[in-house]
Amino acid sequence: KNNQTKDMKKIVILTSLAIIMASCGKDKKDYDATGTFEATEVTVSAESNGQLISFNVTEGQMLNNGLTVGQIDARQLTLKREQLATSNEQLTATHSQLEANKRQLEANRQATASRQLDLEKQVASIRQQIANQQRERERFSELLKDGAVPRKQVDDIDYQIQVLQKQLVATQEQIASQNASLAEQNKGLAAQMDGISSQQTGVSAQQAGVRNQQAQIDDQIAHTFVKSPLTGTVLEKYVEQGEFVSVGKPLFKIADTKRMYLRAYITSEQLKNVKLGQKVKVIADYGGGEKKQYNGVVTWISSRSEFTPKSIVTEDERADLVYAIKIQFQNDGYAKIGMYGEVKF
Repeated sequence: KNNQTKDMKKIVILTSLAIIMASCGKDKKDYDATGTFEATEVTVSAESNGQLISFNVTEGQMLNNGLTVGQIDARQLTLKREQLATSNEQLTATHSQLEANKRQLEANRQATASRQLDLEKQVASIRQQIANQQRERERFSELLKDGAVPRKQVDDIDYQIQVLQKQLVATQEQIASQNASLAEQNKGLAAQMDGISSQQTGVSAQQAGVRNQQAQIDDQIAHTFVKSPLTGTVLEKYVEQGEFVSVGKPLFKIADTKRMYLRAYITSEQLKNVKLGQKVKVIADYGGGEKKQYNGVVTWISSRSEFTPKSIVTEDERADLVYAIKIQFQNDGYAKIGMYGEVKF
């Protein structure tokens, strides 16, 4: 009977140990931290005032970065742009006409300059005639002394020299007067050319102003197009085509669901073993024991502790303060924003 009692005690002890071991195995977690999935979300707002004349967005739709999905009425801006283009063409024509006028004045100035006479060239012939007559007078003066020629011949040469000298003075005065008149004409033409240059400067300044206005209008027109700021999924749509929108009014929200994050929480004890760039395993928990694993990288660690959120389970369930971390991973479309997730370091 005593032996039976001892055997029963052994069975009870072994059974208890087995239960305890099974319980311990069952309580052992296969993750180090938990959290929820997040994505980069952007709310796209109107950048212009007017009627939303087109808007091709539906919730759940995948959009590529830079894709135009709508436009705000830009008719008034387009008309203003056309008016500015016409003004610029008119200013260009005016500038071209001024340039043509300037070229004509330059041609006139050169023609006037070419009519100015070279004083020395014009009187050289007369000076040569005077020099010739003076040599003749010297020769006849010697002959007169010898009585070989009459006095009248010498007097005739003197008279010819006087006539040539008067002709020289008159020619010099005439050429100087003509050249002075042509110089005044040149000054007038130069002044007109300077005036045209000033007008061209003014026209160029107006053209620059028109171009600046055109650039502003072009920028405003560009802001009437509604574009996707990233490649992702449309989460919410706030307006419909045909509505009037104003600057800053939200149109839709989009999230990058390809590159997602798990926002998890770790204890101060775990913090010392986690670093930026560390490769970890991210587990998406679909419930009912169904899970999917992804390769992730720690991209952010909070520098401040916070109280443990109610929905979060930590390695040390007694920990009141935890640190938030973000783990980036490439999503295959199954992980959803707000879904529960786990991380294994």
